[in-house]
Amino acid sequence: MSDTKYIFELPMKVRDYEVDSEGIVNNAIYLHYLEHTRHEFCEQAGFSFRRMHSQGIDPVLSRVEISYKRPLTLGESFVSKLAISRQGPLFVFVQDIYNMSGEAVVKALVKVATLENGRLTRGDILAEKFAPYL
Repeated sequence: MSDTKYIFELPMKVRDYEVDSEGIVNNAIYLHYLEHTRHEFCEQAGFSFRRMHSQGIDPVLSRVEISYKRPLTLGESFVSKLAISRQGPLFVFVQDIYNMSGEAVVKALVKVATLENGRLTRGDILAEKFAPYL
């Protein structure tokens, strides 16, 4: 396992429509797993995406880097883990997915910028909400 200090974990399971003709999870599906993990983290932190948007705050992807380590297959359980830090105005998520044997499946670095009422900002409102995790 990684020495990253994860602050959120989400167990999930591969569904039948997420695998390709080879019986493994399609590469693009991992983006969905990562996004779902961020959404669930935000909800746990008390600031759901719906609530953010209703207040004019929209986190938007700036950059995503994914290293695929090993495939997941139909019905396989896994855990998606997340750590968060700040790099200037960006929120940086280290997001890793592990199979139930503890082997790395995906290692990802996700950078998120913040729009407030359609304008790029430093993300100070989100930083306040995420303060306990930063």
